Amino acid sequence: MYAVVETGGKQLRVTVGQTVQVEKLPGEPGQEVVLDRVLLVGGEQTVVGTPWVPGARVVARIVEQGRARKVVVFKYKPKVRYRRKRGHRQPYTALRIERIEAGA
Repeated sequence: MYAVVETGGKQLRVTVGQTVQVEKLPGEPGQEVVLDRVLLVGGEQTVVGTPWVPGARVVARIVEQGRARKVVVFKYKPKVRYRRKRGHRQPYTALRIERIEAGA
């Protein structure tokens, strides 16, 4: 069984036991999180939501809160001595999918 969920403005295909990184969610490691924006539930029968599947939800547990690798943003304009260097580290939450509830 698998599901397509929306979180942080992105869509992810998840299965039970999988670990995924999503945009930062509030909570501490070990805490349970419910993702209720389920767009599709697949398995023996595929149920597609309009836009969400009613009653469906994905239950996950927070494994870690962290920050991704640094991305260097370098702006440069030739011949005018213009250079700007900045770094950015995006915060993320690692989730382990525990169960998928199909709903109605």
